[in-house]
Amino acid sequence: MKLSKILVLGCLSLSLSACQTVQTTQGGLVGIDRTQIMSPLVSSQSLMQQAALSYSGLLQKESRQGALNPNPAQTARVRTIAYRLISQVAVFRPDAVNWKWEVNVIASPEVNAWCMPGGKIAIYTGIIDKLKLSDAEIAAILGHEMSHALREHAREQASEQSLMQIGMLGAQLSGLGRGTLNAANQLYNVGVGLPHSRTHETEADRMGVELAARAGYDPRAAIGLWQKMSQLGGAPPEFLSTHPSPQTRMQDLQDYSARVMPLYEAARK
Repeated sequence: MKLSKILVLGCLSLSLSACQTVQTTQGGLVGIDRTQIMSPLVSSQSLMQQAALSYSGLLQKESRQGALNPNPAQTARVRTIAYRLISQVAVFRPDAVNWKWEVNVIASPEVNAWCMPGGKIAIYTGIIDKLKLSDAEIAAILGHEMSHALREHAREQASEQSLMQIGMLGAQLSGLGRGTLNAANQLYNVGVGLPHSRTHETEADRMGVELAARAGYDPRAAIGLWQKMSQLGGAPPEFLSTHPSPQTRMQDLQDYSARVMPLYEAARK
């Protein structure tokens, strides 16, 4: 074997051996206890820094277009809900209390909301207006998206992709043909990538209903929310989807919203 190949394979081996198995959050009442594999090539700090820069750039762009927080009353409503949820994040992750959380509303017909690493949140007017969301349904959406950030799902996905690329490089160096590599990539996506994405969605659903309940929002609103979402359009078969099927999701939400109802009842007192 050429020296260059030996050196590259050695670097690949070191990268793989340096991967960390971590638990990014505490379990909470819903019991999120899955360990995660994180690559040393992808750090929490770097993702948060990148997210802050991207978020700042997006806000500047939307502001120039007059689409940033166009309705002060709507923005105040969303921020009130969001900060009640943020006040509960310590149950899963105490350090997240000190994140530099930001919450903004973007005028767009898109039915979407997200939370970047480090707590940079945006919700689009399209999802609020088209679904005629209640406060509890907004809490379900924001709690779900915040949970992705708390759980560092973006970092986990980036780590998986990094490790997959390392594996593909090693396979190329070992002489496997392109057809075999493409087949391996497809098997990875169906057997690992998509199931992990569905796991991320399920974890965010479960954590989200607990955050909502602790913040005083009815966790059962998540069920009605996803019923509304499922009526917006068709979906691929679950095994080829990054999200659980609507039926699977709503059944799980029914189970876990029931588990956290005592938290909601306590918060209302």
